[in-house]
Amino acid sequence: MPVDVPIRGEMIRLGQLLKLADLADGGGDVKLILGGGAVFVNGEPENRRGRQLHAGDVVLVGGTQLRVVAGS
Repeated sequence: MPVDVPIRGEMIRLGQLLKLADLADGGGDVKLILGGGAVFVNGEPENRRGRQLHAGDVVLVGGTQLRVVAGS
């Protein structure tokens, strides 16, 4: 079951999402997570922390599934 992560605005970058979801404390953690090859966006492997995500995108990090949702 995915965890909904509400964002402000229309998009968020992957690195920012990982920090917002408390999966990374800072940029160094994001680099390590992405460098490990364990991140998938909408089922495709992803290693760019600047990847733009929009509402409806699903990110899988290890066993954690995040769904980007529009904030209120």
